[in-house]
This record gives sequence, structure tokens and C-alpha cells, in this order.
Amino acid sequence: MDSNSPKSPEQSEKTKKYDRQLRLWGDHGQFALETAHVCLINATGLGTEILKSIILPGIGSFTVIDGGKVREDDISVNFFLDENDIGKSKAEAVTRFLLELNPDVHGDFIDESLQRIIENNPSFFNSFNVVVGTALSELEIILLSSKLWELKVPLLICRSYGFIGMARLQIKEHTIVESHPDNQNTSYRLLNPFPELKTYLESFDLDSLELKDLAHVPFVVILYKYLQEYRKLFGRIPKTYKEKETLRDLIRKGMKKDENGLPSAEENFEEAIKAVNYVLTSDEVPKEIVKLLTDDNCVNLTTKSTSFWIMANALKYFVEKEGYLPVRGVLPDMTAETKHYVKLQQIYRSQALRDSESVYRRVQQLLQQLNQSADSISEADVKEFCKFSHDLRIVRSSCISHEYLEKPFNSSYIVSNLDDPDSSMEYYVILRSIERFYSEYKEYPGNLDDHVEPDIVKLKACVSKLLSEIGSNSIIKDDLIHEFCRYGGVELHSVSSFLGGCIAQEVIKLLTHQFIPINNTIIYNAVSSDIVTFCL
Repeated sequence: MDSNSPKSPEQSEKTKKYDRQLRLWGDHGQFALETAHVCLINATGLGTEILKSIILPGIGSFTVIDGGKVREDDISVNFFLDENDIGKSKAEAVTRFLLELNPDVHGDFIDESLQRIIENNPSFFNSFNVVVGTALSELEIILLSSKLWELKVPLLICRSYGFIGMARLQIKEHTIVESHPDNQNTSYRLLNPFPELKTYLESFDLDSLELKDLAHVPFVVILYKYLQEYRKLFGRIPKTYKEKETLRDLIRKGMKKDENGLPSAEENFEEAIKAVNYVLTSDEVPKEIVKLLTDDNCVNLTTKSTSFWIMANALKYFVEKEGYLPVRGVLPDMTAETKHYVKLQQIYRSQALRDSESVYRRVQQLLQQLNQSADSISEADVKEFCKFSHDLRIVRSSCISHEYLEKPFNSSYIVSNLDDPDSSMEYYVILRSIERFYSEYKEYPGNLDDHVEPDIVKLKACVSKLLSEIGSNSIIKDDLIHEFCRYGGVELHSVSSFLGGCIAQEVIKLLTHQFIPINNTIIYNAVSSDIVTFCL
């Protein structure tokens, strides 16, 4: 190798360690993760699997709350306990082993019951970014849910029970700038190009170009030219499928002929034909964004408004003024000569910079009006916000304690799913009934061998009562109730491990404010390997 060849920049040890995840959520996502504090209530097999999967990528710190002692049957379902821990504090034991996973992470434990903490220290949960509760009773869930709803702290209630697992997210409001959609459309602004783009597009004369030169013209130019031709012919832009097909035909006819008189296989023309549908709609403000910009939190700012809503209000002002969302400034790969592609990219980037500067000026005005610090929202924050403005999202879930204490606001949704024989909603009802069973009897149904038959009757009564409260006439099959009694409250490590990984992903989404978290309930069936989502 040539000794004078350029060397790759040296990576820090931290960058090397977290390289793969940095590609997913970037430096700012990693920073959010490393400054976060997560609380786990109950050091179950599922709970420690969740913590494991956020400790490895570098969560800042965690606290484990568990007032129980390690029992012999805990060892077989929890990899973060061993025989020497029997009789010792469970919270302390799992914390010690979990800290071995990553020296960058800080961990603490509290050997006390959840109920006592809530009663004696109501502000305790203020310091956490996310709270995860596993294997909680109905009473504990109600107490914790009410407290965290009041504090606006995200809560994940999780349970691994035999071959079934469930997780439920409670979050008052969660705003997302980088939602990472599967298909991220680029705003090309071909219907109403900004001045610099229009000048560039009109500088091309496709008819005068030789075949070899025409093959290197960006498809954006080709599509713009034939869009203008369509407008001259019909006096409007194509909207229906038939009209768009007419535009595609115009592009096909414009392809140069080879020596045999056949259309040449010019990739850029093919790209223009394929792009007709999404390019013509890419300038529209998506319905999700229209809904967000008309949200009360966006329209009526207060001194307590978050940075997200202040930037959203500034974005709303920009859209009302310009008629478009800011240009993203990022172009996908396309068939084109390098100089054409680079020039086009520079044009879009320059416009993106102008758009974000316009939004930033408005943000500064709003901060002044709201008596907030001018540097509380940086120019870089606004650039990022504008770049992803097509894909902003909000998640708001319902309060779990309201769901438990009152008839669910969407009980008809639960009832309709229960009427579907293929739905997993019956597992939700049974797990809810088991929580109630534990609150009443201080043990899980079937936990003792000689209690299985009597517990079946008790669990059926809990199920019937819950169905009545929901307003459902459905009947949960006896075989299913018997099966859950036979589980006896046992966790299976394979189920907890899989579900723990899934829930850890949701925790990371909440902490980084990237990707869209579940809304709001998932049920995992290890027998059929199905995972389904319900919005309760």
C-alpha cells in the first residue's frame, strides 16, 4: 500500500465500542442514552433482561427497586443470580451482576417495596427518564400509574407469564423529530420551484443534447421539463392516475432512439417515469403534519411550552407563509453526471439552509415573547427539526390507572377484539385478571400444587368480573384459564429474554426521541411466535 495514501480518521475507544448503534441513532441519540436514568421495579427475569439490553448500549444509570429476597426458584429464571445469592437482597444481587456488563454504566438499588416508596417519598420518581415495572399487582399498577401520569414520566408495565408476555406503555405525550420512516420522501419542489432551482432546471435544453449527454441529465430535470409540457397541453398538473400515465407517456416519447429506431434504455428517463407519482405529491404537507400543526399545544404556546412545540409553532408560521414545508436538503442517489448531481445537491442544500434560517428567526421571536432564554433552542436544533419536518410524530397514550379504575374509554375496541376468535385480546383479559388475583390473594393462581383446582375457580371469577366491567359478554375458554393456572406464575427465561429485548428497544426509543414507540400494548405468544399490538 502507498505510504502516502490518506488515512482514515482515528476512532475513539467509545466510538469503536458503540459503532453499530451510532449508525442507528447518531451521536446525539447516544448522548441522550448516556445521560438517562432508568428505574426498574422488581428484579424478575424479564426485568433484568430489559436492563441488560439497555446497559450494553450504554445507558447512563439505572436503579433497581425490589424489597424481596432471592429464592431458590429465582435462580433458574434469572441469569443475573446464582446460588450464593439465596436469602440475600434480590435488588442488590442483580445490580452487582448487571454492572459487570458495562463499566461505563452506573447502577444503584433500593431494597424496599414500591408501595412504601410511593407513600414515604412521593417525589422519588421525578429523577427518572423512564420507569419499567414488572410483575406488579393491580394495586401497585394503579398507584404507580397515577403518580407517573401526574409527573409526566413514561411508564412501561411488563409481564412474562408462562408462554405469554405483555407490555403496556403509558406516556402522556412523547414528541419525535427523527421518526425514521421506512420510506422517507424527498421534497423536490418541482411544481413550484424556488428561484435558484428554477434557473437551473430551465438551463437544460433536452432536445439539443446528444444521446451520450442526455443519459447523464438528472431525472429531476427530465421530469420538470415534461411536467411543463403537460401543463402547456392541458393547463394543469396531473392528479388522477390516467393523467399521470399521460405524463409518463410524454416522457417515454421523449427518449432518444437508437440506430434501429428503438427507444434507448436511458436509466434517468426510467427514473423520471417511476418518480412521477411520489414527486408530484412530495411537496404536499402530510396529513400527520397538518394535524400536528393544528394541535392545541402548537397553536397556543405558553411559558411552559417545550422546545418541540415552539419549533412546531415557528414551522406552522413558515408553512402558512410559504405554502410548503422546509426543503430537506438531502437528495437520493440518481443516474447523473457527477457535476450535475453535485450542483443539484448544492442548490437543495442552500435552499434548506435558507428555510431553516427563516424558521430559526421565528423561533427567536417566540422565545423572546415567552420570556425564555434565546439559547434554549440552538440553530442546529432548528436545522434538525426542519430536515425531518415531513416525519414529525407525537404519541399520546391513555392512563393505565384510568383504564383499571373506570370503564376503558375504548371498551368497544376491546369487546370487538374479544369477539374475534383469532384475537390475542383474551390474553390481555387473563393477565389483567391475574394481577387482580394477586392483589386479592397475595399469590399467583396455581402457585402451590394443591391449590390448582381451587385457584381455577377463583381466577374464573376474576375473569368474569373484569369482562363484566368492560361490558363484554364473551366467555374465556376454560382450557385457557386452566393453562394459566398450571403456569403457577412461573417465568420462562426464553420468553423473558425475547420480550426483554423488544421492551428494551421501546425504552431506547423513548430516551433518544427517535423511532416511533408502541401505542400502547403488545402481547407476545411464544407458542405461535406471534406478537400483536393493541391501542387501549
